[in-house]
Amino acid sequence: MAEHHHHHGHDHAHHGLGAAAAVTVAFALVEALGGWWTSSLALVSDAGHMLTDAAALLLGALAAWVARRPPSQRHSYGLGRAEVVAASINATVMLVIVVALAYESVLRLKSPSPVNGAVAALIAAVGLAVNLWVLRRLAPHGHDMNTRAARLHVIGDVLGSVAALLSGAVIAATGWMPIDSLVSLAICVLIAVSAFRLMRESLHALMEGVPHGLSVDAIGAEMARVQGVLSVHDLHVWTLSGSRIALSAHVVVRSFGEWDRMLVDLQHRLHEAFGIDHVTLQPESTTRPLVRY
Repeated sequence: MAEHHHHHGHDHAHHGLGAAAAVTVAFALVEALGGWWTSSLALVSDAGHMLTDAAALLLGALAAWVARRPPSQRHSYGLGRAEVVAASINATVMLVIVVALAYESVLRLKSPSPVNGAVAALIAAVGLAVNLWVLRRLAPHGHDMNTRAARLHVIGDVLGSVAALLSGAVIAATGWMPIDSLVSLAICVLIAVSAFRLMRESLHALMEGVPHGLSVDAIGAEMARVQGVLSVHDLHVWTLSGSRIALSAHVVVRSFGEWDRMLVDLQHRLHEAFGIDHVTLQPESTTRPLVRY
């Protein structure tokens, strides 16, 4: 006998992500053109950083859209895992951009090109204003997991814009051209850190790993505190999408007659303590559990 619970009351506060991503992409293209015009590699690098982070914003918006699509006969869990696949592709593209920008930065260090520092600084200042606007746009939804992740990406954009602004200001004030390549390399490090983190998280999810921040032992112990539950075994926790976590377990109970009450209590505890809403539980009267909590 199995009990299934599907919670579809997820907060769809991601609607602001689409607008934020559109603004970010638009200015990233402007910044890339400005970097080409002023010969500022720091601006081009910052534009690349903004584009990759805009992709992260779009992934958050995609997650909100995908989460509303109902399961089908061919995809019984729905299409939430598409977000994880897209994240791994996004991380790969980010790493390719890093390699290209780092290579160009090293070449520029050996043979610096003249940069219009004043114009580059002005463009970077506008980029900083855009990124701060995006942060403000996302602030009302800071409690949402995907939006919090997107905000971390945008904070990286803010740092990149500050670095490009400083580079342009230094060149305008002193004429020291190597600063442009050095700042570009620093921004490459920012992109690489984001890319490796995103790659690690997406591969972890694709391999059905326990979501970061959750402990199977802690979850099992919390479930075992429910009155009437003797033990829990065969407990599995995995990621369905960026905003949905699934759990399945066998629950040894004192009496089947109390199962309805215990099921409601278990679902409530899993949601409140761990944010787990997709729950499949198998009640058992007597068994020898593999793991006791």
